[in-house]
Amino acid sequence: MANNMKFELLADSIKEINVKAGNAARSAVNQLMTLRNWAIGYYIVEYEQGGSDRAEYGTHLLKNLEKEISQKGMNSTLFKWCRQFYLLYPQIGATVSNQFKLPNIEKSATVSHQFVTDPEQLVNNLSFSHIREIMVIDDAFERFFYETECMKCNWSVRELRRQIKTNLYFRAGISKKPELLLQKSADHSNNTTLTIKDPFTFEFLGLEAKDAVSESDLEQALMDHLQEFLLELGEGFCFEARQKRIIIDDRYYFIDMVFYNRILHCNVIIELKNDEFKHEDLGQLNAYVGYYKKNEMSEGDNLPVGILLCTDKGSQMVEYALSGMDNQLFVSTYMLHLPDKRKLEEFMLKEMEKMGI
Repeated sequence: MANNMKFELLADSIKEINVKAGNAARSAVNQLMTLRNWAIGYYIVEYEQGGSDRAEYGTHLLKNLEKEISQKGMNSTLFKWCRQFYLLYPQIGATVSNQFKLPNIEKSATVSHQFVTDPEQLVNNLSFSHIREIMVIDDAFERFFYETECMKCNWSVRELRRQIKTNLYFRAGISKKPELLLQKSADHSNNTTLTIKDPFTFEFLGLEAKDAVSESDLEQALMDHLQEFLLELGEGFCFEARQKRIIIDDRYYFIDMVFYNRILHCNVIIELKNDEFKHEDLGQLNAYVGYYKKNEMSEGDNLPVGILLCTDKGSQMVEYALSGMDNQLFVSTYMLHLPDKRKLEEFMLKEMEKMGI
């Protein structure tokens, strides 16, 4: 190294190597913790299947383990996640065995599904916190989708959770250009605003897209499946009214559905249309939101939000229709059945090829 090295360069060099070493250490610890958790799950399942005294501990096994081990972080909740991790990710078995020399691990280390994330890539790129977010998903291919996109986009745990809650998997499945959608989805959203799905998936209603479904039929079906509808809307939604009657210029008007979001502290007005987007529908919704802003807000409330649900929309017409409106309005589509998984599989094959998987 040159003898005329300046002090500022010396200090910067030490800072840089310290950061690199710290990052490498944290990465190594994260990887070991992930492998450790899989191994814990392995031991728990092995015991449950063949432990000589398993009947004695049975239903309270995880609680008894927590009490017996009595170490910080070693609790029944972690043990539950570890057991699920072991069962959902058998491909990690060989990697864990190489690290911890677990006995008889090879028999559980193979999987037959085509779309399985390479164990080394999974452990090296995703923390256990990431994996835990993904494990709540039942479908194996959907888990693979989020694993792949999370590694490709380097999502934080918080961003991964947001992408799952806003149904990125289903939106990509029906998108004509999923690569553009996924590129946009890599950006962080402002968590102080309402995130609106597009599209909403109403498969739980049991209505076929080819059936002649009127707006009143759709509204009644959503009321019959209110719990599922609230889950589809997202966090914090509470049902307030259906066909809410209001008076404007001595005439009665009826709002399809009114909700309150307890997280954002605002009313959310939803209008249902069994047709493609029309700009006059947005004018009607805007009037309802304006009415609520003037007459229905309570102390501490934020401004109301309006959502227009329709079967199809053109992005330019929506942009023009929203132009100049002061109220916070959203236009989203809905579908009555899920997209064909084959389309997403073909797309994911291309994604894997790009990533060299």
